[in-house]
Amino acid sequence: MSTFFSDTTWICLAVPTVLCGTVFCKYKKSSGQLWNWMVCLAGLCAVCLLILSPFWGLILFSLSCFLMYTYLSGQELLPVDQKAVLVTGGDCGLGHALCKYLDELGFTVFAGVLNENGPGAEELRRTCSPRLSVLQMDVTKPVQIKDAYSKVAAMLQDRGLWAVVNNAGVLGFPSDGELLPMTDYKQCMAVNFFGTVEVTKTFLPLLRKSKGRLVNVSSMGGGAPMAKLASYGSSKAAVTMFSSVMRIELSKWGIKVVSIQPGGFRTSIAGTSDKWEKLEKDILDHLPAEVQEDYGQDYILSQKNFLLFINSGASTDFSPVLRDIQHAISAKSPFAYYTPGKAAYLWLCLAFYLPIGIYNYFAERNFGKDEPMPRALSMPNYKRKAT
Repeated sequence: MSTFFSDTTWICLAVPTVLCGTVFCKYKKSSGQLWNWMVCLAGLCAVCLLILSPFWGLILFSLSCFLMYTYLSGQELLPVDQKAVLVTGGDCGLGHALCKYLDELGFTVFAGVLNENGPGAEELRRTCSPRLSVLQMDVTKPVQIKDAYSKVAAMLQDRGLWAVVNNAGVLGFPSDGELLPMTDYKQCMAVNFFGTVEVTKTFLPLLRKSKGRLVNVSSMGGGAPMAKLASYGSSKAAVTMFSSVMRIELSKWGIKVVSIQPGGFRTSIAGTSDKWEKLEKDILDHLPAEVQEDYGQDYILSQKNFLLFINSGASTDFSPVLRDIQHAISAKSPFAYYTPGKAAYLWLCLAFYLPIGIYNYFAERNFGKDEPMPRALSMPNYKRKAT
């Protein structure tokens, strides 16, 4: 009987590995998500060879490589051919960079902006090609969305719209969920979630014509719970679930739905220091006296330090997100989820697979280790009130 490491076995191992490696090398620059797939495959290989019998380990590993090869073979990018793409939130940050990036690739870009006369809109007109059009579109105002739809439909005529990228979003003020005013929750939901739904529903007739793509920019915080982000994380979790449901419903129309869940990138979503001070003042002005007494003013005023903390670890290089969105728009068979950014995929896996207590421990160690305690918890004689 031949041994496990016979020539035949090595050939059986080599063939699927080479097939996967060939496809991966061909498309590795198109999406960072391929790295996550390869890491998972390597882990599966180790499990198969260490836990299972040699024969079944080889069989399962070969089958996994074959399925991976079949799936990754669909990552070929379709020709741009002046395909039309609508991007919301094009004034600044990621949306602004994405509009420029897609324009450089040859797409016909419709840049939805909060202020068509603002500096971001003017820069797009000045630096981009005539293929890019700036549209006034506050995603919280249905009238502006419908007006933008009419303009896009008139310009495209019978071509159809290839992709909609719902990127517009706000962060709100990062603070304990109890401290946040309801206006903060409502604003995050209005922009991040209801704005995404409104734009999607309005432009779907054009997407059905092209059998194109719906790309919704969610967040790592929409799948991995993080302290201080109750309003933002909840709205992004809603976007992720909305994308998942629409993926099922729109498949019969030939529309592919993609969810982008970026990690930490330094955009302008957090707003300016003036905005932080205003939100901070709103919190202090509207908190019940008992809550303000328990937390203490020093603790409340320290909340904005979290913005400085997350910005210090955020990347200014948008290229991982831009490449993933390009892949979502252009790939023959795009992934359902993309997780660009440092450790985004890892945190989502930890949140999904780890017991809650262990995940909370890691989250507190990484995001709240230097945070001050509320006033009441800092008092030696404090006793929790009975519920």
